[in-house]
Amino acid sequence: MYDYDLLVVGSANADLVIGVERRPAAGETVLGSDLAVHPGGKGANQAVAAARLGASTALLARVGDDGHGRLLLDSLRSAGVDTVGVLVGGAPTGVALITVDPSGDNSIVVSPGANGRLTPEDVRAAGSLFHASRVVSAQLEIPLETVVAVASSLAPDSRFVLNPSPPRPLPAVLLAACDPLIVNEHEAKVILGDSAIGDDPEDWARILLAKGPRSVVVTLGAEGALVASKDGVSRVASVKVDAVDTTGAGDAFTAALAYRLGTGASLEEAAAYAARVGAAAVTKEGAQDSFPTAAEVDAL
Repeated sequence: MYDYDLLVVGSANADLVIGVERRPAAGETVLGSDLAVHPGGKGANQAVAAARLGASTALLARVGDDGHGRLLLDSLRSAGVDTVGVLVGGAPTGVALITVDPSGDNSIVVSPGANGRLTPEDVRAAGSLFHASRVVSAQLEIPLETVVAVASSLAPDSRFVLNPSPPRPLPAVLLAACDPLIVNEHEAKVILGDSAIGDDPEDWARILLAKGPRSVVVTLGAEGALVASKDGVSRVASVKVDAVDTTGAGDAFTAALAYRLGTGASLEEAAAYAARVGAAAVTKEGAQDSFPTAAEVDAL
């Protein structure tokens, strides 16, 4: 028996958000809205999103011993996330500086802070969490060597989901563990590098699959998503909504997909559910504040 449907290993940040009429060009200053502070970071976001959907969820992360760290711990606990794996201290809590324009598109700069101090040793010390988790999810806002350690710490029957954001070239040993590798269009092109051919997402999915992952999901925003495995490539339809803020939507998608895979859903079924969760998330402002419950997803 597994204690957790999902273990998320990753970042926990304070999101400092300003609304702008347009994002500034180089050397330009623009006025924005009042500053809003929200709990965020891809790791914490995924953990909260999964817990909101009803998943038994734990997070392995590091925050600072400061106000932002306490904000994150309070948010995680109120969502029902087990914070036994959240380490405190070593550096200030990570911060993301986010601008959001009227269309809901965002630009983000991240100061990793304590996230950069989450080490392979921390992963190995948390072995009991890995063996208690049905699915393990990670991103790249923590050191790459730590993510590699995550992939080598999985329980024999657990599944590893990776969203390589922010994107960078990945070692073969990490790619081989992914089931699936979840990328958007930009992330796909970075990981493909010189292997990128044309603008056909189906081709990207097939080439990514050939690089070693057991399965691949390419998210396409309003156009839905693609899923690729040894069984072929198929499309997953999007859900049409009026977007308010896209911050955290990708994290909600990944969390929902990882959770559903652990319940026995096929990759296509899990991606279709994740598309509905991601669509619900963009209809509200913020990251964690926007994540839907299972009932809200069903209503959508």
